[in-house]
Amino acid sequence: MAINKVVNSRTKTHTGMKNLIGYVLRDDKVREGYVRITGPYPDGKITAASVYKSFLDEKRLWDKDSGRMYAHNVISFHRDEKITPAECLEIGEQFADRFFHDHQSLIGVHQDKDHLHCHIVTNTVSYVDGKKLHQSKLDLEKQKQYTNALCRERGLTIAEKGRHFDGSRIEDGEIRSWDKDKYNLLIDKAKGSYVADCAIAVLETIPQSTSREEFIQGMEERGWTVQWKDNRKHIVFMDKKGRKVRDSNLSKTFSMDVGKEALNAQLARQVADKEQRTRDIDAAVVGANTAIEDAGDAVRISRNERRALRDAETQSDTHSRKSEARARERRSQTRTYYSSSAADGGRTDHKRSGGRDR
Repeated sequence: MAINKVVNSRTKTHTGMKNLIGYVLRDDKVREGYVRITGPYPDGKITAASVYKSFLDEKRLWDKDSGRMYAHNVISFHRDEKITPAECLEIGEQFADRFFHDHQSLIGVHQDKDHLHCHIVTNTVSYVDGKKLHQSKLDLEKQKQYTNALCRERGLTIAEKGRHFDGSRIEDGEIRSWDKDKYNLLIDKAKGSYVADCAIAVLETIPQSTSREEFIQGMEERGWTVQWKDNRKHIVFMDKKGRKVRDSNLSKTFSMDVGKEALNAQLARQVADKEQRTRDIDAAVVGANTAIEDAGDAVRISRNERRALRDAETQSDTHSRKSEARARERRSQTRTYYSSSAADGGRTDHKRSGGRDR
């Protein structure tokens, strides 16, 4: 299942474009070097500095070095999707060729998460005619449908609205914003926005909390006090400078539902997950102990059987030796011989015992 996200961050500065290109090409992200660039590119090796310069040169060639600098798409695949980095890169290339065929695009596959995802950074100035890139809501819908078509061609899962990867329905109020991609995209924004800083604190705190109290304490440790009252509609966050951010502001700005209902539902799920993990661990421990006990019993039985067999063999051997000894003793004590007497013309039987006639 692929999710195609259009990242609408600050795109009107050279620094923003430079930082994003550097982020996409970080060695710890593109671990196996799955990167491509489309359109004019003078250098053979793809580096952050050369890509940035190439984008900038194209803008200045057409005298379009202002306004929106780039477009940013992220195509993410579910962690259980059977897809390789090479296939992920191929999908990114086909997507860029379909929608940005007259523009330079940097494509990089990141392998640092538990799921593969592909970043596509596109120069907004066309290298063919110098026109700026514009995208409507209809264009974004076409991008979504095309991404699904690319997945369908490869036998991958198709994203369904309101359903998880396994096809189960997403419950009302379920939070789907607690992902690392969103966290990373907020890092640059946080440098000049206390609202983004608050969003990052929430993203860091929520996975570590299983109750309202733990969530509030975690936010306080990150420099934010939380006003979460039952008689108030909204949750209010306040930093050390007294600047306030409402949950509705975070939801609107960053598309993350952090209202009371959503947070309570998320915390309840995490409690249930924690309890289930505890039960699974307990069951595994019991199973392991049972297996160990069964193995011990088997070893003991095997040892007892071997011991009994050795005892039986020893007894049999002893009995055999005793029988042979008794037989030899009888043979040595009693011997019978026959002799013929010419005098009586007959046979006389003689028995000797201990060498004496009787």
